[in-house]
Amino acid sequence: MMPPAPETDPSVRPDIHVGRDNWLFLTGGSNDVAAQYGTPGFPLAKLWRWRRLLEARTRRLGALGIGYAHAVAPEKLAIHDHAFDGLALDPARSPALRLERWLRFSPARSCLVDLVRPFRARARDTALYRRTDTHWTFAGGWLAYAEICRHLGVRPRYDIAARRLGTPQVYAGDLGAKFDPERCEIAEPCLFAGAAQRVHANALITAFEADGRGRDAHIGAYAVFRNDAPGIDPRRLVLFGDSYAHHTPNGATGTLTPLFADTFREVHMLWSTSIDWKLIERIRPDFVVSEIAERFMIEVPQAGFDIDKLAALALARKGF
Repeated sequence: MMPPAPETDPSVRPDIHVGRDNWLFLTGGSNDVAAQYGTPGFPLAKLWRWRRLLEARTRRLGALGIGYAHAVAPEKLAIHDHAFDGLALDPARSPALRLERWLRFSPARSCLVDLVRPFRARARDTALYRRTDTHWTFAGGWLAYAEICRHLGVRPRYDIAARRLGTPQVYAGDLGAKFDPERCEIAEPCLFAGAAQRVHANALITAFEADGRGRDAHIGAYAVFRNDAPGIDPRRLVLFGDSYAHHTPNGATGTLTPLFADTFREVHMLWSTSIDWKLIERIRPDFVVSEIAERFMIEVPQAGFDIDKLAALALARKGF
């Protein structure tokens, strides 16, 4: 008879490093995050594919007269390394920094927004990520938004922080919730008052909302926001992103979509790392922003993306 398998200690997670003062860092997971920072680390072949992809996007959007920004949301590993406490990892091996070097003599360098250096410059005096989460605090989300705005030649809104709503709350982020008992923190509010209204949500979002799980509508989600406030930037922006650009605000983490919706007359948010060229040609935005979490760079986006087909596939897979 085989001996019984040892019980897993719920207070230990092999894919999460516990740093100083309850700082949690994702090191494993399906994308083997820490290995991307190692040697050889992020594959050179994929950096080459990213270079060709961004060059193609830059040329095509430039021909349409559309401003373009590509932003990589850095891993917490690259930013808050002062809280590692024993984790042997080199932040300079960040895939986002390696991509920047790979684009040094490429026309696509003009589209890349560097978030690593501005984040590292602020990280020792300001928490830019939640301690128990892989995502940004309000300060982190606003800093990313401001850097993208500056790249596009747009003045960011400096009054947003003064319009924040709510009170601090006990929060267990996507990393803290993996422990038993959960590891929690006090999270300051990230919601704020504004004039933007959602004027469209595709069937994927509305199906999840009808099921009481609106924030769980991920890949394939598509929402449009309209802001008719006086003095708002009259231009239109299309944002392709992931959970760092979430279509539905979260009270405990900072995301890009509500910040852009507070800035521009019209914002389209598509949960995708690929670009829907048919949609771009139909609505002719002034700006396109693509955002991707650094750990997801390992999956280079595919061409021929269609948001309606992706949403239908996602609905079928979820059983709606």
